[in-house]
Parts: sequence; C-alpha cells; structure tokens
Amino acid sequence: MKKLLTLSLIVGSLQLSYSQNTQTATTFYKNVTFTHLPYQDLQRLSMDAGIADLDGDGDLDILIANEHRPNILLINDGKGNFSNESNRIPQVRHDSEDIGIADFDGDGDLDIIVVSEDDKTNELYLNKSDGTFTDGGSRIPVTGTSNSVVVFDINEDGSPDILIGNNGQNNILINDGKGNFTDETNKRFGDYIDVTQDLTLADIDNDGDQDLLVGNEGENRILINTGKGFFKDESSNRLPYRTESEETREVDVADIDGDGDLDILYGNVEAFVPGALRQNRLLLNDGKGFFTDITTTHLPKDNNRCFGVAFLDIDGDGDSDIVTGNTNGARFGGNSPFSVYLNNGKGKFTDNTNILPKSIEGRGFDIDFADFNGDGIKDLFLSNRGSQDFLLFGKKY
Repeated sequence: MKKLLTLSLIVGSLQLSYSQNTQTATTFYKNVTFTHLPYQDLQRLSMDAGIADLDGDGDLDILIANEHRPNILLINDGKGNFSNESNRIPQVRHDSEDIGIADFDGDGDLDIIVVSEDDKTNELYLNKSDGTFTDGGSRIPVTGTSNSVVVFDINEDGSPDILIGNNGQNNILINDGKGNFTDETNKRFGDYIDVTQDLTLADIDNDGDQDLLVGNEGENRILINTGKGFFKDESSNRLPYRTESEETREVDVADIDGDGDLDILYGNVEAFVPGALRQNRLLLNDGKGFFTDITTTHLPKDNNRCFGVAFLDIDGDGDSDIVTGNTNGARFGGNSPFSVYLNNGKGKFTDNTNILPKSIEGRGFDIDFADFNGDGIKDLFLSNRGSQDFLLFGKKY
C-alpha cells in the first residue's frame, strides 16, 4: 500500500501529513516544553523517566531518575501542565539510573523502585495512598552497581517482582505480596557475571510467559522462561552474534513486520568498550524465538551513540517506528538530534529524522510515548542527560 508523506514545519511544531488511499490524517507534535514543564528544573542529569498516575487522580505523572542529584517528581494537572512536586518523595542524592513502578505492597496504589549505579543504593518508595512516598529501601535485600530494573509478576502469584541488571550478577527478587522481597537469584537465574545496561521482558517464543533480554557491555543474552520465572540461558542457539565488539545500552521489542511475534532492536554505543561497533542492530523473530540479523537490509546505517531507543508509532499509520536518543559529543558532551526511522509496514526502516524540529536536540537517554494531556493522542517526553528535557504534544485531525 503506497503511502505519500508530506512534511511541513510550522512555528516550532512538527507537522506530518500523509494520505493512505482515500483516507487522510494529519499528525503534528508541538514543543510545549517551555509552557507546560518547569523547564529550568529539567536541565539536569536525567537518566530515565517513569510514567504513571502516581497521585491517583487519573492522569499520567512523570518521575525522573536524576544522576547524582535528588530525583524529580512532576505532577500533571490533567491537561499536561506539570508542576515540580519533588517534595512528595525523599530528596536524597544517589546515582539514580532506572525506574520501576508497581503496587508492591498490595494496598491499591503505585510504589516506586529506583536503582543506582556508583553508590549501590536501591531506593524503594512506598505510596502513602495520597501520592506522597516514604522510604522502604530496607525491604530490598541486595545491593549492586545497578543500571536497569524491570517489575513484573514473574512467578505468577499475583504480586509484582523485581529484576535488576548489574555490573556483576543480575538479581531477581520475589515479592511476598506485601512488598517484602526475597533474593532468589541463584535458583532462578543461575550464576553468571555481565556488565548489564538494560533488561527487557518479552514473550519472544510465544509460549505465554515472559522471557528476558539482557543488554550488555559485551555479548548480549537471551534467557528463556521455563515456567514461573525460572530462566535458562539459550543465547548461543537463539541469538546471532557479531564478529565485532558490541556495547548495547538499551533493548526494545515490537512486531515490526506484522507477523504476530516480537522482533528485537539493540541500541548500541561506544562508551566503555573500545572499538565497539556503534551501529544499532535489528533482529527478526522466526515465531519461536530464534533470530536472524536483518540490520544491513532493514535498518539505515548510523554512527550514533544511541543511549535510548524506542519502538513507537510516531506517524500514526499503525506500525512500529523507531526513535533513538543520541549522545555523540566528545566525553558525552554537546547536543545531538534524536533520530527517527519510519517503518514501511514490513519491518524495513528509512531515516526520517527531519520529522523532528532541529531545536529538539540533547543527550538522549530515554524516550516515552504516552497521552499526557488527555486528548487520546500520544505525546513524547524526551529525557536528556545534562541538557534540556522536552515535552511534545501530539495532535491528530
């Protein structure tokens, strides 16, 4: 099906018009950073954003993991106007890296875990049911040099558990249903040492449970869930490795070709692994969780350091496109454009970075796609380490 794309940039907004057969739609993203965010507070060291209704009023709030500074909590007024209400969470300085949000203690509201790297402090914040939080960090029985966290009911007992990616042994913590956690790492993961930057849960083998994709500085892993959160390393059989070094910062999954299974995108950098190939990598699933590398034929060449990657339907045509956050300056300085790759519907991507205004530059570490202003259209929140975070509203007519 042929798709005609017409691009126009209107007064600091992004407008993307396209026609598909006789149906026409228009989507544009308007930069509302300086009208809807306390933007001067968001020129910090944003590593990750957690998006959830943290105060229970029906709209999406934003929690920012702030490296070596107190974390930032932005409360939504329902129309996408955010106020800095960080006093709702403990204001302590940690090397905060990644966020997980779930009702850990089973009281009906959302709690928070933030994992930290250099100071090895995992922060657990329990919601007092009014959108203010108290420190529950003593419930986390492990410490580590941590870069990633995911939360999910991995043992299928009705309570969310915690998986942590470390420089060292990764962890799996089982919830008793009341927000108390037991370290069951050895019997569920086994012993292995990685420098892990990202963990992603996905049912890649279509058997109904969540498998684990591990993005490392070095060889990545695929851990297959053998049932109720016990994992087996099947990387060598399922994952084609590169001959060059690979340093993966983030892993995401989507059904890029519409065949009903989940494919993999690795966001790659050259930061701590000398000579690592920066080119991102795209892997196609055969339906049973075995992958073929289609990077050279389906993904544009790039030499970016992609610290953040996300699958999202940025042009509203029903398939998964790619946005990457790039940090290309010397010693991670300077600002770089975000990259946009549009899907042709069959999993082949073309570079359409000019979709985003040139003013949207930073040191991109996280990309979130959600409806912040309640109009039914998804918006973009872009987290930048050491530069301005951005909020872009999407509109469709």
